[in-house]
Amino acid sequence: MPQLPGTDLTVSDLCLGGNVFGWTADEPTSFALLDRFHDAVPSTQRPFVDTAEMYGNGVSETILGNWMAERGLRDRIVVATKASPGEKEHPLSAPEIRAAAERSLRNLQTDVIDLYYAHYDDETTPLEETLTAFDELVTSGKVRHVAASNYSAKRLTEALETSERLGIASYVALQPHYNLMERPAYEAELRDVVAEHGLGSMPYFGLARGFLTGKYRAGETIDSPRAKGASQYVGEKGDRVLAALQEVAEAHAVTGAAVALRWLADQPTVTAPIASGRSVEQLADLLPMLDLVLTDDERQRLTDASA
Repeated sequence: MPQLPGTDLTVSDLCLGGNVFGWTADEPTSFALLDRFHDAVPSTQRPFVDTAEMYGNGVSETILGNWMAERGLRDRIVVATKASPGEKEHPLSAPEIRAAAERSLRNLQTDVIDLYYAHYDDETTPLEETLTAFDELVTSGKVRHVAASNYSAKRLTEALETSERLGIASYVALQPHYNLMERPAYEAELRDVVAEHGLGSMPYFGLARGFLTGKYRAGETIDSPRAKGASQYVGEKGDRVLAALQEVAEAHAVTGAAVALRWLADQPTVTAPIASGRSVEQLADLLPMLDLVLTDDERQRLTDASA
């Protein structure tokens, strides 16, 4: 069972992305997605859900908060959210971080955020100011742990070294862009920083904007807000990866999407990949990854196909 390194949080192998809540999934559908996800996660783990201040300008957080309150499940869920840039001039300044955290706490109807990310790096604000503001949230009990999203290896290292020098709360995790179609950016530098400092890693776009579901192929038109992003992967490498996914998926009687997420979850340093579905049917295609066991040969086949 995945333990977020440096914390007492035992999380699910899959982190459910809340970006669809209030966007491509209305509130009733979002409730159904959360119900299905909660029911699928083994009792030894806590369902892990990721949202952000900027998803629907707080709507995603609000829907998640409403669901947890209505179901009485706040203590069962590991909640991650983010201080996002939006229209802010200095998004990771101390006043903006404090204000963002208070808004998120209200939206989520909770007293504490389990994992609070800096959504994007903010080079206009000194790291000391950002990290001290995060530390104050941890010290006050409003946030359990802090983390970084979309940081370069250089800036992540600087942030970790700054926290250590100041003796304050340090980032325990990174949320990078990483999947079978997007490997070099993470594997070249970021992975080493994550490993060296014992961080967790929660990759987003775990299905390459939906491409790894197999529904985006040359000459086919798909009605999806992510179709344009997914179409960039159509080509020789994409075909090779999809063929390997299909072969492994058929051997286990699961979807290629579940295999893609399992490969990602099995990678060194990865704690739990993030993925979402805009319908219960889409989510159901992903959930078999929770108990899917790939052989070493199958993982290598996927690794080779995506090289």
